[in-house]
Amino acid sequence: MSHATEDRQDTASQRTTGGYLPGVRDVVVLELKQRLRSRGWYIMLAIWFVLTGLVTWLTWASWNASQAAQREIPGYVPPPESGPGSMIFEVVLAFVLLFALLVAPALSANAVNGDRAGGTLAILQVTLLQPGQILWGKFFAAWAAALAFLVASTPFLVIGVALGGMTPGHVLVALLMLAVEVGVVCAIGVGISALAGRPLFSIVVTYLAVAGLAVGTLIAFGLGAGLTQGTVLANQAQYRAYEPLNNGPVEPEYTCSGPLQEQMVMRTERVAWLLAMNPYVVVADAIPYKDRSQERSFSSVGAIEGISQGARSALAGPEGTYPCANGEVKPRYLAQSTPMWPLGLGLQLLVAALLMWLGWRSLRTPAHRLARGTRIA
Repeated sequence: MSHATEDRQDTASQRTTGGYLPGVRDVVVLELKQRLRSRGWYIMLAIWFVLTGLVTWLTWASWNASQAAQREIPGYVPPPESGPGSMIFEVVLAFVLLFALLVAPALSANAVNGDRAGGTLAILQVTLLQPGQILWGKFFAAWAAALAFLVASTPFLVIGVALGGMTPGHVLVALLMLAVEVGVVCAIGVGISALAGRPLFSIVVTYLAVAGLAVGTLIAFGLGAGLTQGTVLANQAQYRAYEPLNNGPVEPEYTCSGPLQEQMVMRTERVAWLLAMNPYVVVADAIPYKDRSQERSFSSVGAIEGISQGARSALAGPEGTYPCANGEVKPRYLAQSTPMWPLGLGLQLLVAALLMWLGWRSLRTPAHRLARGTRIA
């Protein structure tokens, strides 16, 4: 066996065994050093912190103003566990998720083709680094940079615990799911940047993909629900007259009577998987809310918890939500027995994994075909 053959085998063994993770680490360190030298990254981080703090203060001021107005009402008794913590947590969580979906594509959508346009990607490709090491290194670097924005907003989510109404478990689960969603968006951006030839094109496509998850899933669910017309057996619902709140047992709002008849309904459970892919549904549905089935009023339910309840109602379909379906009184509050977030997160990860795999294929060398005008070095 010649020395050249032995050298090639040694190089291949280094690239496929113990050298893989160190190669990913080297790419991550290189990327982070380049980002830390950029002044714009720090400016964006400072703006993010100030905006999140401003939203927190405005939410707290709005709650105080509403409480002051309600105290002027004769006989008003504040509900138990009344405090701004829950409201601040809900608003800040929605705000942080919204801007995370806007910032993450900017940090990842030009990770690969930005180097290609600058003539530095070919330098990495001629080293011992494998395409997977380059791609994973770009992904973890973009994810780490995006997580810095999440860390900057953590104190404002913790305020919800300090002001009452929330528990540390709510904040931990919310931060974990926010981090996962940011990672999914970064994976989508890095995969598209490896496929697209121009940075501007990949940024636009990534933003369109994020918009498809956040808005397109709602539109697709609404249109799909209209195509799932069906029937359900239900009898007549007779609603009770309004009664003032008291300390007695919680009674249903209506009773069911009469023969069962077919009623036209939308079978939302058939298209609920589209709604499950929405990032807001994934984050909201993963948070462990308390059981409100014995509460007489759901006025304390926030927007994020309402998103979870709405998604679960769609998954339950008319059999579990339509009044008097099968002659049964349906609960106003669905217990968290059938979570939707594993399904939605699994579908998101499937899309991200597909794009990352296609990006890995485009980074393999030698390249058999290149787009016209692609820069090599």
